[in-house]
Amino acid sequence: MLRIITLNLNGIRSAWRRGLLPWLERQDADVVCVQELRADATDLDEQMRSPAGLHACYCHAARKGYSGVGLWCRTIPDRVVDQLGSTEFDAEGRYLRADFGRLSVVCLYQPSGSSSAERQQAKYRFMALIGPHLKDLADSDREIIVCGDWNIAHQEIDLRNWRSNRGNSGFLPEERAWVSGLLNEDGWCDVYRRLHPQATGDSYTWWSNRGQAWARNVGWRLDYQLATANIAATARRAAIYKEERFSDHAPLTIDYDYTLATADKD
Repeated sequence: MLRIITLNLNGIRSAWRRGLLPWLERQDADVVCVQELRADATDLDEQMRSPAGLHACYCHAARKGYSGVGLWCRTIPDRVVDQLGSTEFDAEGRYLRADFGRLSVVCLYQPSGSSSAERQQAKYRFMALIGPHLKDLADSDREIIVCGDWNIAHQEIDLRNWRSNRGNSGFLPEERAWVSGLLNEDGWCDVYRRLHPQATGDSYTWWSNRGQAWARNVGWRLDYQLATANIAATARRAAIYKEERFSDHAPLTIDYDYTLATADKD
C-alpha cells in the first residue's frame, strides 16, 4: 500500500503547536505533501527537519513568513525538483516534485485570488504556467500524483454556499473550467471524487475562520490529489480527518494499492 497525505498547514509552527506531529506519527504515511509553510529554513527545529522520522524536502518562499511547500518521505527520493522556470512563482515556493523510480509525487500550492484583483491575476498566470506543465507530466510514461491546495472548488457539491460564491475567487467559471480541462482533456483523475462521487458536506477540506464556518460546516473542497489513470485506478480509500484541527484545512489521506517497490520495477 502507498499512503499519501496532503495538508495546507497555514504555518508549520502553528500546526506543530496544534498537535500535528503526534497525529502524523500514527499515520504510517509514505509521502506527506504540505503547503503554506510560512517559514524559512532557519525557523525549523530538529523535529520539523525530520518529522516522524521522515525525510523532509522543502521549497521555501523568498519572502519571509509566506507560502512554501514541503514533502515528507519515508523513502529518500531519487530526485527532487523545486523549480518551474518562472521567476515570479519559483520565488514564492509553490512547487516541489519527488521521483521514486517511475512514480512522481508533486506538492503544489496554487495562489489564492481572494485578497485582491492583482492576486487573482497572479493566480491566472500560475494556472497558465502550471497547466501545460501538468499536461506534459500526464503525457509522460511516468505515474504521477499531484497533491495540494488548488484554491478552486470544482463543482457545486464542493462547497456549501455555491450560489453566493459564483462570482468569488475559488469558484469562478474560468477557474472551474480550467479544472475540468485537466480532468476531461489532459487525462487527470480527481482521486477523491473517483472514490466518493456524490459526497458533499463530508468532502470539505477548508473552512474560513470567520462566521462560525467550522462549527456550521460551511466549507469548501480545495485540497485534491490528481493522478494519472493507472495509479488512480489503484486508489482504495480516501479520508478527510476532522477530529482535530491543525490548520484551517483538513488532511486528505488516500491509500493506493501500489508500492514504491513497484515503482522501481516499472
